[in-house]
Amino acid sequence: MAQAAGSAFRDIPSVDHLLRHSPIAALVDEYGRSAVTDAVRDVLAAARDAVRSGASLHLDIIVADVRDLLAEQARTGLRPVFNLTGTVLHTNLGRAVLAEEAIAAAVASMRDPVALEFDLESGSRGERDDHVRDLICELTGAEDATIVNNNAAAVLLVLNTLAPGREAIVSRGELIEIGGAFRMPEIMARAGARLVEVGTTNRTHAKDYRAALSPETGLVLKVHTSNYRIEGFTAAVSAKDLATIAHENGVPLVNDLGSGTLVDLSRYGLAKEPTVRDAVAEGADLVTFSGDKLLGGPQAGFIVGRRDLIAAVNRNPIKRALRIDKMRLAACEATLKLYRDPDRLAERLPTLRLLARPVAEIEAQAIRLAPVVKQALDGGAEVEVVSCQSQIGSGALPLETLPSAGLSISPPGGGKALDDLSRAFRNLPKPVLGRVDRGSLIFDLRCLVAEADFIHNLASLPRGAPE
Repeated sequence: MAQAAGSAFRDIPSVDHLLRHSPIAALVDEYGRSAVTDAVRDVLAAARDAVRSGASLHLDIIVADVRDLLAEQARTGLRPVFNLTGTVLHTNLGRAVLAEEAIAAAVASMRDPVALEFDLESGSRGERDDHVRDLICELTGAEDATIVNNNAAAVLLVLNTLAPGREAIVSRGELIEIGGAFRMPEIMARAGARLVEVGTTNRTHAKDYRAALSPETGLVLKVHTSNYRIEGFTAAVSAKDLATIAHENGVPLVNDLGSGTLVDLSRYGLAKEPTVRDAVAEGADLVTFSGDKLLGGPQAGFIVGRRDLIAAVNRNPIKRALRIDKMRLAACEATLKLYRDPDRLAERLPTLRLLARPVAEIEAQAIRLAPVVKQALDGGAEVEVVSCQSQIGSGALPLETLPSAGLSISPPGGGKALDDLSRAFRNLPKPVLGRVDRGSLIFDLRCLVAEADFIHNLASLPRGAPE
């Protein structure tokens, strides 16, 4: 046996020999010599371990392993997936899917030099915010606007501009925590503002704000609790009334809308949310909101409001550290332009199109796909059409759900079989992500647009019950 093992080790080709082997040599043109050489060494090391364990050696298997390793290393970690979780704006999946116009604009900005901070009319240096300033003001009714890389950055920048070393008054019921344990009090501390809490968790009154105002007050902050709701015995001061209180004392009101929307969502069958235009009209001096949630654009944070305060924000040295790049700026501009045509907005903006998708259309799709998925599993699980409740996601309208439909996939035995089934779908060329509920894998089909691609993808599923 020792003699046989020694012979097997002698049969393992050298690195140089493999690099001259035509199938491996062909990979050099695709991946580069250094990457191929490293892959060959890794595969040969694994081959030696296999021989020690008594496995036989085949050159074709070594070549295939090298090819597979190189393909795996070349594949991006930011892989496209089928989002069948039932959450439309899924933070872990990149939130809003961009409109084709936004994608084209971003690609164009990457392909050539662009007049990012160059005034073509005067031939002098320009401002990158100018590309979207007029659009944002047109859509919100604000005097002026600026843009940074996300809404948390927008809030941080505003606090650091208006209240460094001073007090920022906010209701206890609005001291939110967003994803990743990112809390409003911590943002205030990092911005150099001193938090002054007023009211209680469930009830805050106008008198609470008036009692807290002092010469040390830098601003009053209203935070839209877009990612939770307090119900029952509650009271809150409206943005309009709060603006009056702040202005009577010569203090600016900042309204953080969080997700933010530029249109009345009720026209699409969704619950009404305060729009940015509403917040401006109610008297907020500055309004902050996100670009990649209900607005349906790329990640960005908008600050709109009084011209003098926007100018102060733009003079803050921190602004440069928080600015967005040319690709996102181009995508933001293209997305905002879609709002000029509200009659076609849901047709052209993926976020609204998915949120407004009729449940009857989703049910019909589920009925079509149920037998296809069952056949792909080759009897490895039961598949049935079920009703679902989709969520908007990313903290928007947390109590609102959308009637939807999907597939319930139930392997025999549940438990490990269910874990294996979920993993099998995640391991497809384009991973399919659902959610596990009461012993079944649920695919909510609200966000399934590319149906033909989904069906083609199923061909790579292992046949039969997962092991």
